[in-house]
Amino acid sequence: MTSEELLQRVRKIEIKTRGLSRNIFAGEYHSQFKGRGMAFSEVREYQPGDEVRAIDWHVTARLNKPYIKVFEEERELTVMLLVDVSGSRHFGTLSQFKRDMMAEIAATLAFSTIENNDKVGVLFFSDRIEKFIPAKKGKSHVLHIIRELLSFEPSSSGTDVAGAIEYFSNAQKRRCTAFLISDLVDADCAAIEKPILIAGNRHDMNVIQVYDRRDAELPDIGLIKMLDAESGKALWVDTSDSSLRNEYAQVWQEQQTALQTLFTRTGTNNVAVRTDEDYVKALMRLFKQ
Repeated sequence: MTSEELLQRVRKIEIKTRGLSRNIFAGEYHSQFKGRGMAFSEVREYQPGDEVRAIDWHVTARLNKPYIKVFEEERELTVMLLVDVSGSRHFGTLSQFKRDMMAEIAATLAFSTIENNDKVGVLFFSDRIEKFIPAKKGKSHVLHIIRELLSFEPSSSGTDVAGAIEYFSNAQKRRCTAFLISDLVDADCAAIEKPILIAGNRHDMNVIQVYDRRDAELPDIGLIKMLDAESGKALWVDTSDSSLRNEYAQVWQEQQTALQTLFTRTGTNNVAVRTDEDYVKALMRLFKQ
């Protein structure tokens, strides 16, 4: 992709996603994610009706009068986007590739963040941490993120979701709202459970699964050559075999059931969106969870 082509794509995605974030998501984002945390503000003298558990015993002992700690909602939010850049994102059979929808979703969330004067950062991961962009404010920062979303080339094609969540938990000390954006192809639910549970205790964790309809089912189109985008292995598959197609669909459904069980058990908000569907509706469902 040339520099001119990249600029054109950045401009196109900016116009689309900024309009969505400003006109559709701003209110939902603000009501659902703002003010989740409480930050210490001041101490003041105890008044009848105040909660006893709010008493600051150190100040009370020093001044010989009861004082309480006063907290207020944290108005500034940090949003972190954990974006899967493994090889399986380079797949799409209908309107677009998974990577394109993932980029648009991430850009929409990023613009929603700066519309509310909050900070946004990004973590790109494959089976290793590919790149970490610390959270900042401002349009120029978001445009930098979009350019990276569109042009970044990872050093590996594999996937390690658990490793990415662990890295995020260690790197992000202050409470934030996080969005994991991935196709979750062959995700190891057993390996993910502990990291996502730990991250969910510290942060507001949300998972957005982007998939193609052919991830879920095979068409009956005869003998075809299939390539594993992450391992590079190729094999011939006879899609006219109905038992093979049924087994393929069953494996997908079992994986989805395992993921939903994982998210329910860990209390993780999540939504799945197909590449030929409207991701706006999916994000609205996520916001309302």
